[in-house]
Amino acid sequence: MSLTASLHPTGTDPRLLGLPRGRSLQLGGRTLLMGVLNLTPDSFSDGGRWNDPEHTVEHALAMIEAGADLLDLGAESTRPGGGVYGDGAREVSADEELERLLPVIERLREATDIALSIDTRKGAVARQALAAGGDLINDVSLLQDPQLAQVAAEFGCPLILMHSRGKTSSMQTTIRFHNLLAEIRDELEDAVQRAVGLGVGRGQLMVDPGIGFGKSYDQNLEILANPRFLDPLGLPVLIGASRKSFIGHLTGDAPASDRLAGSLAAAGWAAAQGAAMVRVHDVRQTARFLKVWRAIQGGQREVTS
Repeated sequence: MSLTASLHPTGTDPRLLGLPRGRSLQLGGRTLLMGVLNLTPDSFSDGGRWNDPEHTVEHALAMIEAGADLLDLGAESTRPGGGVYGDGAREVSADEELERLLPVIERLREATDIALSIDTRKGAVARQALAAGGDLINDVSLLQDPQLAQVAAEFGCPLILMHSRGKTSSMQTTIRFHNLLAEIRDELEDAVQRAVGLGVGRGQLMVDPGIGFGKSYDQNLEILANPRFLDPLGLPVLIGASRKSFIGHLTGDAPASDRLAGSLAAAGWAAAQGAAMVRVHDVRQTARFLKVWRAIQGGQREVTS
């Protein structure tokens, strides 16, 4: 079975990501929506809301109905420390992460065939989550655990590599860049090469510049303002700006629950610049926003052609 969307080219090169169990996820036209499903008690935005597997699955199915193209399941908060989030999130064991993840994956796999991304930094967690029905790995650690790439190669699944530096508990206190965009691009390419060396096909990789992870407010804006700086990598780009602290900073220190307008602005900008995927908390609102935006864009082309 192929998981595809009705796509119209917007600047992203067509690409078919192979998923386990003979399925696929097509990129290359409209920006896909990755719905965030936090299974943690301490995530910066909605920690503790989705601890019960039954309620979590209901919420997940509602996101799919609202327009999510895939879901990103995270069972360990990676809230960075040293900035607005104080000490950041505590690390949890692989067993605790799996205890939160597996019941939800199993229930979701019974209810839907949508692609399930596993947001983890641990190869041991990724292996069991994929075996239970997960489809791809979203690594926010820039391959600090090489086993993540080995597991991706073993299961033949896509791997998303997000730029970050150091430990999440302190990364906001050690922000040091001489050339922000060049260093992010070079460090992502280094991780890509390591993943390929461990058996992952380059065509199965995506990259994420890591908004909010070891970057200042101004650096986050610089990344978003120059989205094509990753083009030399030749890989699809994921942008995860939803409800991030730079949006709160720009909107009167708005709390995470009141950052919808800024999140929509970031998602719309990323889509306009050809991002393959955006990771969002507010799926329904983002889907509607982008639908109207695309309709206007289409009408503009008709008028000017």
